[in-house]
Amino acid sequence: MTPIIISSLAIIIFSALIHASFQLSISVLTLLSGHSLGRKSSQTRVLKLTNGFLFGVLVITGLILTAIVYYMSIIINQTDSSEQLAATIICGALISLGIATLVFYYQQNKTGTALWLPRSMAEYLTKRASATKHTAEAFSLGVTSVLAEILFIIAPMAAASLAIITLPDTTWQIIGIALYTLLSMLSLVIVATLVGGGHSPAKLQKWREQNKKFLQFSAGAGLLVLALFLFADRVVGVVSYGGLW
Repeated sequence: MTPIIISSLAIIIFSALIHASFQLSISVLTLLSGHSLGRKSSQTRVLKLTNGFLFGVLVITGLILTAIVYYMSIIINQTDSSEQLAATIICGALISLGIATLVFYYQQNKTGTALWLPRSMAEYLTKRASATKHTAEAFSLGVTSVLAEILFIIAPMAAASLAIITLPDTTWQIIGIALYTLLSMLSLVIVATLVGGGHSPAKLQKWREQNKKFLQFSAGAGLLVLALFLFADRVVGVVSYGGLW
């Protein structure tokens, strides 16, 4: 592998793991599983709903990432300095979102600690999770959960897209998109596997509540570290080498 492939894959993997550390889709999946089990649905039915949710997340994540890659490639190809400029902008977005994640990703309310979501969106997702009974509804819920958190996941997706564009050919770029999409779902797959294995969604939710500060710090610090790495690799690196490596 060439240095550019190695650095690009590193950015893609790290960005995807940061994406996976955000908690909205996990919260919705936990609610969906809990309500399904609370209705005494069969394990097969719960598994179908969970798989539908995961498939919805998979599809929308892949589509959003592909769209960002496409439009960013058009912009990057305009001038020689476009990649450096795009990397600088993405670094700024990563730093801003990293600070925002550390400061207000979780908020205190009358019932305890909640995610940053507007009240109306939180109520909508909770209502849909409790009412979902069919696989198609679970698929739609998965799509909605990703779109609802786009404000926080757009920056790591943009960083990964910049890295994907600089991979040497279409095959590598497809691999990059698939790698990001699958890794970004790692935490969801773990939760789904635990629920499918008989673990209580309530216990999983309790663990998340007890470790929310660590999860918040991991996501926020990860964004800041990614910004530093991207700046060193794609801004300073481009300047130092007089071009793309």
